[in-house]
Amino acid sequence: MTAGPSEAGAPPPGCPAHEGRYPLYELGADAPAVYERLRTRGPVVPVELSPGVPASLVTGYDEALQVLRDPTTFRKDPRGWQETVPEDCPVLPLMMYRPNCRLADGAAHSRLRLAVTDSLERVDVFALRGYVEKNADVLIGRFAGRGAGDLVADYARVLPLLVFNEMFGCPPDVGDRLVLGMSGIFDTVNAKQSNEIMRDAVLELVRLKRREPAQDVTTWLAEHPVQLTDEELMHQILTLLGAGTEPTQNLIVNGLRLLLSDERFAGDLSGGNLQVEDALDEILWTDPPLANFAITYPAEDVEFRGVTLPKNQPVVISLAAANTDPALAGEHRGGNRAHLSWSAGPHTCPAQGQARLIASAAIEKVLDALPDMELAVPAHMLTWRPGPFHRALHSLPVNFPPVTVTTGIVSTPIPAADVTAPQEGLAAVLTARKPEYRPEPTSRLGHWRRATRDWFRRL
Repeated sequence: MTAGPSEAGAPPPGCPAHEGRYPLYELGADAPAVYERLRTRGPVVPVELSPGVPASLVTGYDEALQVLRDPTTFRKDPRGWQETVPEDCPVLPLMMYRPNCRLADGAAHSRLRLAVTDSLERVDVFALRGYVEKNADVLIGRFAGRGAGDLVADYARVLPLLVFNEMFGCPPDVGDRLVLGMSGIFDTVNAKQSNEIMRDAVLELVRLKRREPAQDVTTWLAEHPVQLTDEELMHQILTLLGAGTEPTQNLIVNGLRLLLSDERFAGDLSGGNLQVEDALDEILWTDPPLANFAITYPAEDVEFRGVTLPKNQPVVISLAAANTDPALAGEHRGGNRAHLSWSAGPHTCPAQGQARLIASAAIEKVLDALPDMELAVPAHMLTWRPGPFHRALHSLPVNFPPVTVTTGIVSTPIPAADVTAPQEGLAAVLTARKPEYRPEPTSRLGHWRRATRDWFRRL
C-alpha cells in the first residue's frame, strides 16, 4: 500500500528541495486524508507534480469553479510552462502542448471542439452499448471458468480501448500500441517512449482513414467542415482516447470496488438503501478516475484567494478534493451531478456521455455474468497506483463460482492470450468468438446483482 510522505500531508521534515510543496507524485492510498490535511493550508496549496516541477493545487469547490470558468485569466495553452522543464520531465508527455481542443483557447478551441462534439454526436448509443457488451462477453469468457480473476488486468484495463477501437475504426495492431502508450503516460513510467508509441499508432490510423473512410469517429473528424489537418486530427483522437480509456477504466474499477465492498449496495433495493443507479455518481463525487487534472496556466501573475499564482506555472484542479469539500457536505446525494469530475466551463469533457455509458454497461455486464462475485481480499488491502493525476487501483481480485462458458453449440475453451501485456494480447482478444453465459442462480446477493441491470440502464 502506497502512503504519503508524512502524517501532516506535507513534505518530509527538513527536505529543502520541496520548498514546502507537497509531492503530489507520491499520492496513493491515503489520498483522501492528504486532501483533508492540505485544506488546512487553504483552498490553494503549493505542490510538485514531479521532482522539481512546481504547481498550485486547488482543493476548494468554489475556487475550482472560479478557475475553470475564467479562460481569460487561466489559459489551457502550456507552451510557456513547457519551456521551463527538461525534455525528460516525467509529466511532460501528459501536459505538453498538442493542437487539440483540450489545450486550445479562444477561437482555436471553439473550432477544434466543434469537430469533436459534432463527431461524437453521430455515435449511435445503442451501437455503443453493443460494442461494450460484445467485448465484455469476450473478456469475461476468458476468466469465467477459473472462478477467480482480476477485474483490472482481465477486464477493465482492456475493455474501454476495445470499445474505442470500434468507435474509431482502429485495427487491432494499432490498438495494441495504444494500450501500451496510454498506460505508460498516465503512470509517468517511460513516459517519453510511451508518447512516441502512441503518437505513431494514431498517425497510422489517421492515414488509413484518409485512404479508406468508413462510418467511424476518425472518418467523421477527417471529413468535418472545419478541415482538420493530419496533425490536428491525430491530436483530437489522442485526446479522446486519453480521456476515454484510462479514466474510463478507473471509473469501471472504482465503481465495481464500491459495489463489491460497500454494504449500502448489498441491501434490498426496496428497503430504502442507496439505489444502485447512484453508484457511479457516488464514485464521481468521491473517487473520480482523474483525481487531479483540468490544468490551466495563468496568463500573468495573479493574486487568487490570498496566494500568488505565477505566470505560466500549472494550476491543477483537485477534482477529488473539490468534490469532497466540507462546504458541500451532503450535496452529492439524491442524483446531484454537480461534481467536477468532468471538469466545468468551456472545457467540460465532451465525451462524458459516452464514457458514462461504457462504464455503466461494463459494470452491469460483469455483475450479471458473475452474480456471486466477491472481493478476494478485504477492501482496505487493495493497493492504489501512485501518481499525481489518476485514482487507480493496481488490481481488483475477485472470486466467484466458476461459470460454464460455451461458444455456439460446441463447448470450447476461449483462446489464451495475455491481456495484461497489451502489446501481445489485444489482437487475440478481438478475434475471440463471443461466448454465452449460463450462470447458476444462487444467493440473494446474486439475485440482487442481476437486478442491477435495470437500474444501470436508467443511468
